[in-house]
Amino acid sequence: MVVKKKTPKVEAVVLDEQKLHLLLASLSVDGGEDGVRQVARTLQSCLELTDPVQQIQLVKKAGSQLEDLSEEEPDGALLEACLHTLCLVYTSLQAKNPLRRAIASALGSVPAWLQERAVNSLCVCLSDCLSNITSDRHPHIVDTITSCLDGFVIGESAILQQFCYQEKFNFFQNAAGRHIAQAQLMHSCLAAVKTSMLVIQRSQESISGALEAEQSHCMLEDTLSGLLGCYTHILTDEEFIQSVQSTAGMAVVLLFRSVMGCGDDVASGLDSAPQWLKLRCEGLCARGRPPGVSLYLCHGALAMLSWRGSLPGPQWEQLLLLVPNTLLALDVSIKESSTAMVVARVLTLWSSAALDCLQRELQPCPPFLQQSLSGGSELQRHLLEHIYAHWEHPLDGVRHQTRSLFKNLLILHQHATPSMSDPGKDPYVSQLTHSLLGLEWHMRGKYGSLGCLVELYGARYLLETNPQLPSCLLGLMGDQTLAPYASDLLERLFVSHKAQLASDAAEEDWMQCWHHTWVTPLLQVLCRAKLDQTTYILDYFLPKLLRCSPSSLGHMVQALQEMPPSTPSGSRGALGALMTCLRAARAQGVVPPTEEGLWGGLVPLPLLQQALIHKHDQVRMDALGLVCECHRSTEVLTSQEMDLIRHFLPPNLNSQSPGIRQQTVSLLKKLLCRMKDSTVLLQKRRIQERDEQQRHADQHTMHLYKEFLCWMCVSLLDVLLPGASFSKCLMSLHVLCQLGQIFTFSTGADVFALGEVVTSAHAQNVLYCVASNFLEVKQLASTLLRQLPPSAVGLQVPERMHRVLGAALDLSTSTKPFDSVTAAHLFDLLLHQPHLSQALLLCAQEQGIHFQPPSLPSQASEAAIMELNTLAVVQFLLECLQSEVSRAESSLLQAAASSPLYGRAHCITAVLQHLNTESLGHTELWRRLVSELIAVCYRMSDVVSPVVQSSSPEGLIPMDTDSETSDGLQRILQEIQPRDTNDFFTSTRELDTHFNTVHNITTQSFKYPLCGEGYRVTAQMVLVCCWRSMKEVAMLLGQLCQSLPLHYSDNTHTQPGLITEEQVEGVGLYFRQQLLQSRHRGAFELAYVGFVRLTEMLCRSGSQALQQLPSRWLTEVLQEVKSSDPSSKLCATRRSAGIPFYIQVCSPLSEPKSSSCSLLKMTMRELIALAMPSADRNTDTSTVPQVHALNILRALYRDTRLGENIIPFVSEGLQAAVLGFTSPVWAVRNSSTLLFSTLITRIFGVKKGKDEHSKKNRMTGREFFTRFPALYPFLLNQLEEAAATVESDSGQVKLHPSLFLLLLVLSRLYPSPMDGSSSPLGLAPFMPFIIRCGRSAVYRTREMAARALVPFVLLTQVPSTVHTLLQGLPLQPGPQTQQNHIHGTLLQVWILINSCSVTRGAFLDVLVCLSFCVSVSEVAELRRGALAVLMDSELITADSPRGPGSTQYLLSLARLALSASLEAPELWGGPELSSRLLQSLLLCPEYEVREETLQEVLRRLQEDQEEEERKRPQWLDETTRSNLTSLALHEKHPQCLAKALSVLCVLSSSGELMWRDGAQIVSQEAVLLHLLTLTQRSAHRSETTHTHTLTHSHTHTHTHVDPKGAGAVSCLAQWGALVCSCCSEEQPEEVKLTAAKVLVTCASSVLISPHLPLGLSTSVSLWRSVFKLLQDEDQEVRDSASDFICNIPATLFHTGVSSGVSVCPPAALDSAVGLLCRLFEVWGRVPAGVLALTEWLLGEEEDDDEADGVSKDFLFEKGDLNLWAEPVQWVKLLHRHLSSLILTFKQTQTLNITDPDQLHQIQTVMTQARARALSSQQVLDSLPALPQFSCTIEHARLLLQNQRASLVLDLLHKLQ
Repeated sequence: MVVKKKTPKVEAVVLDEQKLHLLLASLSVDGGEDGVRQVARTLQSCLELTDPVQQIQLVKKAGSQLEDLSEEEPDGALLEACLHTLCLVYTSLQAKNPLRRAIASALGSVPAWLQERAVNSLCVCLSDCLSNITSDRHPHIVDTITSCLDGFVIGESAILQQFCYQEKFNFFQNAAGRHIAQAQLMHSCLAAVKTSMLVIQRSQESISGALEAEQSHCMLEDTLSGLLGCYTHILTDEEFIQSVQSTAGMAVVLLFRSVMGCGDDVASGLDSAPQWLKLRCEGLCARGRPPGVSLYLCHGALAMLSWRGSLPGPQWEQLLLLVPNTLLALDVSIKESSTAMVVARVLTLWSSAALDCLQRELQPCPPFLQQSLSGGSELQRHLLEHIYAHWEHPLDGVRHQTRSLFKNLLILHQHATPSMSDPGKDPYVSQLTHSLLGLEWHMRGKYGSLGCLVELYGARYLLETNPQLPSCLLGLMGDQTLAPYASDLLERLFVSHKAQLASDAAEEDWMQCWHHTWVTPLLQVLCRAKLDQTTYILDYFLPKLLRCSPSSLGHMVQALQEMPPSTPSGSRGALGALMTCLRAARAQGVVPPTEEGLWGGLVPLPLLQQALIHKHDQVRMDALGLVCECHRSTEVLTSQEMDLIRHFLPPNLNSQSPGIRQQTVSLLKKLLCRMKDSTVLLQKRRIQERDEQQRHADQHTMHLYKEFLCWMCVSLLDVLLPGASFSKCLMSLHVLCQLGQIFTFSTGADVFALGEVVTSAHAQNVLYCVASNFLEVKQLASTLLRQLPPSAVGLQVPERMHRVLGAALDLSTSTKPFDSVTAAHLFDLLLHQPHLSQALLLCAQEQGIHFQPPSLPSQASEAAIMELNTLAVVQFLLECLQSEVSRAESSLLQAAASSPLYGRAHCITAVLQHLNTESLGHTELWRRLVSELIAVCYRMSDVVSPVVQSSSPEGLIPMDTDSETSDGLQRILQEIQPRDTNDFFTSTRELDTHFNTVHNITTQSFKYPLCGEGYRVTAQMVLVCCWRSMKEVAMLLGQLCQSLPLHYSDNTHTQPGLITEEQVEGVGLYFRQQLLQSRHRGAFELAYVGFVRLTEMLCRSGSQALQQLPSRWLTEVLQEVKSSDPSSKLCATRRSAGIPFYIQVCSPLSEPKSSSCSLLKMTMRELIALAMPSADRNTDTSTVPQVHALNILRALYRDTRLGENIIPFVSEGLQAAVLGFTSPVWAVRNSSTLLFSTLITRIFGVKKGKDEHSKKNRMTGREFFTRFPALYPFLLNQLEEAAATVESDSGQVKLHPSLFLLLLVLSRLYPSPMDGSSSPLGLAPFMPFIIRCGRSAVYRTREMAARALVPFVLLTQVPSTVHTLLQGLPLQPGPQTQQNHIHGTLLQVWILINSCSVTRGAFLDVLVCLSFCVSVSEVAELRRGALAVLMDSELITADSPRGPGSTQYLLSLARLALSASLEAPELWGGPELSSRLLQSLLLCPEYEVREETLQEVLRRLQEDQEEEERKRPQWLDETTRSNLTSLALHEKHPQCLAKALSVLCVLSSSGELMWRDGAQIVSQEAVLLHLLTLTQRSAHRSETTHTHTLTHSHTHTHTHVDPKGAGAVSCLAQWGALVCSCCSEEQPEEVKLTAAKVLVTCASSVLISPHLPLGLSTSVSLWRSVFKLLQDEDQEVRDSASDFICNIPATLFHTGVSSGVSVCPPAALDSAVGLLCRLFEVWGRVPAGVLALTEWLLGEEEDDDEADGVSKDFLFEKGDLNLWAEPVQWVKLLHRHLSSLILTFKQTQTLNITDPDQLHQIQTVMTQARARALSSQQVLDSLPALPQFSCTIEHARLLLQNQRASLVLDLLHKLQ
């Protein structure tokens, strides 16, 4: 992309009048033509002009004249005046003004004899600037000085003479309270410091010479001392931003170097410094200095001193080693993440400086320095600890710098130990590599460190260390958070590996080896892994691999085509993998262009067609990407590619997945852009090409383009019918909008003229899409309507415009909220019509509204039409709104029922959003209108605010009657006004029971009489009316403040605008009242949105008074929070309602990003002080502020916009949350809970999985306490206090309030394998207290204590810790034995050695774990002991234990028994023991044991099923099978029964299952009847699904064994009805999935059997069930049902479908209907089949009550909606296939229906169809104008009914 360079702004010279007169007078000359007088006249003319370009030309002319002057020229005074004029103008201009550069060029070109005088003149002007300095002049002065030093010799000389301007730093004192101005001043300060450094750098020799020459005190010392004082002030004042402080640190070192020189004295510090320098540096050396001072000084030393080559002396070596120790000491005191970023950057800078020292060439590195920098040294160890603590830092910059530091440390080690060139023989590198590979893969820092090893030592070293590394990394590509890191490491590995293999001449087949290492694992993952796990391989990894080795594509294609076609469940298979590889290759330009055949013949066309309608979304997207994406944007589309899009588009428009829709639109956009670009190429080629054949070919391609685009346009417009699904409308509108943007719907002499195919009916259907309930559809439809030809849309027709305007006005008063959005979009469409004012006037006359629209000029521009139309619409809506507000003030119920206020307000806001407020012509009209809008907003708020500010707004309904409306309303308002307080702290408020005008209800509704109609008014309707009105008021006020220009005055001029400062401040006070007093969340959340808009406007406004408002409001509300008590109006329930929102806006959002965040810091300090409990603040007066503070803190910690700025306050926030649990007040504890939860998320991240203890949401102890050092002593003290209360020896439960929180935090930590043998963090003090917590009488506490112990036990200490814990257990029971103590200890042992629960149970779990961990010599004795315990236990003896924990004990016994019988029975006692143990487990009276056993048996069977060579396990003998079938026949517990049926499903899939009930064999028919009965009676989904599967298995057997038997026929008919009932819409998803699985499996044996085993009626019913499932709303159900295509022989399909290939549900539905019609021919039942499908087509007759119910819309009530199914498309599909069947049958044989029943059926259906067609048409004719907007659902239903009847009549006529 070409970026146009900005042209500098040229401004004319602007001087005050007095200076101008003096200059002109000094340049006045009389006669004479010498050179000086010519210069004077030129400059005089320059000053008199106002054109800056002419001034530049004259300045250049004056420069030439000066250059030509000779030394003998007379009139020295005039020459001085000329030079003074140039210098004065130079110092008055802005820095980037070209005129200033012209003057610098003119002064720089003066002859040598005149240069000194020019320098003197410039010195005088600079002196004047510096002597008359004001705060607002500082930026200009700094810019002037900088420009003087920018290649301007005269200016540089003048600056060196005027080296005294330190006073410019005093202006910072004037910045208090103005945060907007403060950001600008910080920028000026940064520029000033940089400029001062530039001056010092340029004058180093002068400074050294002057200081050496002047032995006593000199002026230069004062100057340098003043500068150093300014730098010190910046470094020690924490209000300065870091960029300024960092620059000041460099400036200090630069000044020090300039004074001390570059020798060893510089590094020695202040010992040899002059006295004045020592005095000035006292502030930098003081003990109480901020920690950042040393940080910035270290940065300055590294940046401003030269470290390359040999060091001047030993002091430099000490300084080099001192810097990292100083920086590492800051780790424990850093709070801000930005400071951590500076530390990381400075450490990396230090490592680069150390490398520069080691890489010296002339002399060797000093031994001490070499030893200190080598691997394994103490310094390297500390630096590695810093890296491990920060490589997971939230800031990307810190992680990047950490990686750079790690790499530099490795290079330092290489240079320090050159003899260790082989990494495998280097113990330091080898140990580091194994440590890194041993880390968990979720640690992001691991990837960068391994990448450094690859970069330095090559990939072969890592592959030899861990050969499974490629497969392991590919397995991580499914995780979105890890995929970028894994792919980057993979790229480094395979690029390095390829280079190493290529350079190794010994291996000839090195490419095959490379393919085996990298390509083969990739193809295996692509073919077998789940689709969601391979998404990021396409995005991150595959393109990089193909870029590295383009020739590998052929190997991939060949390997994938040789793979078997079988596709594992949920994976993309070989076909999908092939599409993925080809798509990535084509996008990279690896695939040959299409001119050489379809991508070089790499993929057959039928294969690509299959992929485009594949069942899996991503396979289709990859295939589409292969067609659409191209490396060259002008590559011409072939006819094959266009045919492929025709094949893809129809079945893929109705996608429920937003991601797939987005990908489809994006890919089609690429295709259309490619067509556009190639069209330009073809047009150029047609003009330039001389070959007639080529020109004809190009013309033919253009013709194909036009046909294709017209087809696409018509196809997409045709689907936008009433009843079309949301996803199809959305997709079609998206693509149509892309067509309109890229090609336009023009009707003129365009290349394609797409507007010609757009009919009026198409445009009307798009217009009706605006009535959709989905906002995105409305927006796209509105956008498309503005692109379509106006003649097709027809809004310019007066009658049409009037009808649409009437619909918009009606919808704006609807009680349905989405109707007002529709109205807003309609108004937006009408605003562009020139005659809208007349239509509005006509509507006003019809409604009796006094309205006079502004007149429109005859030749008005488009902008003027837009402005006047907007003004007219807003005036009309405002007039309506004012009258409705007046009615609402009389009766809120009437307003809620008939004309809620929010619709009009929403339309006004929407209309104003499209107005360009910067160029309005009728400003007076707009000012009046704005005042009226603000006034009506306040009136609306006054009406509805009592409801939303009530203590219980959700159930509030004010009652009034016509007779006493006024009086009753006042009483209502008096009752519900926001006078309710925070009495829940002290007492409960009771409403007056005798006062019946206010009711808190949720179910009762009332009929309100109005104009003869009954309006159903509920509490929900009143509430919705009120909170939505509040929302629209907030949005409208926010829009007015944000978009309208501000009218304000400052000291110099008045800025005209439409909204005044007083109005803006009034709006701010309104928002404050609403946010602080509203109780309804919807109201204050949306008031927050409006308040944000207002605050943004305040921050960027030019008014200083408005800029200061947010900080003033913040101070006031914080003071109000401090002083709040139970009688305060501030709401302390509902999480403090809108108070946190208010403070969020006033505090962080009102500060610029470049500021020091002083408001945020002040706010957090105040709130944390309030949130902390205090002994002297236990009264009700202090409790309310504490609750507010906790709630506000929670909101601030949750605000992601604060980023890392909030991290410094996390430690204090966590302390407040933990201590809040000790409060006796429930409200404080509740708020503390919410705050604690938020902080856990803020610290450890958003939960990324279902596992509560996943390491993705944890942190190493080192990292945690490094980032939050203040929590170390706090958590330790709190834990010590809590652990003292957990002893259960007394038998009493003592639960410390904060104990659970402490253990929860500590359990989120985990040990790092990089910690080594000792931890510097001192975690050992925590261990005794955590172990002590394991004695608690609370089970959950013991469990949490066991988990919290893990991070505090180093890996090397696990054995000794486990030994110590076990030593503490009693050897035998005794009176003092505490079971809680024993259980807690065993839990801790179990967690440490990694496996699961109640004293004896936990011990058994330890035994199970240890039996697989200890050595062979000890394991036999351990197993014998465990087996003895097991055989003597209650599990085998059938004695049920009693008492607490008995179930956990039995479950632990069961786990031990399952381990002995299933995992390794040969080690425990053989098959007999296994069978006995399983029998005991399956017959156990405790259902938990049976469920656990069945779950484990099922898992084992499923694992065996996945293995390629399946063998029956030893434990699965006949006894076990008999026990399982008996359990399935008699089990009563639903979960156990479901698991038993699951096990039998797996067993039956591998062969026929013999059912036994004890010793008796049960017949197949009896089993089938039992299963059918069980399915019909079952109320549990899990049972139903598995019984369905088993029932189908037995049904399948029956159809083959005895299909004609009486019992079989009865069972089969019953089974068919059961399957059909399970496919209905209301069934749960699991049941429908099972039904789909059954139908797919029985497709070949039942659905397409030529023998019709179930009869025609049942078979057709089952087919109808298939069609239902293919149109189900759940995508998984549809996908499962579409698999039936795989079981159909290809001979039954006419075209387009291959056997064994999964297709998407729309394609499967089309194929299935065609297949059924084909089967009617095979069965010889065409007439009967046609009649059956014709009845489907007609549909069922709706009851009157049901039809009436459709039009009744109840608030918040939704019926059963299927947003995917499209009845209109379904009936068209049925009609098309039936018409084809009838036509085909008539062509092959005579269609003569003689059966009386069939004739009667035809007559009956025809009569019903005629009646429905007539009735539906009559109702359609009776609907109001534009029913698509007023009664959308009813209109769509009637239209569908009419269409069904018409299509049925058409078919019956064909049939006759």
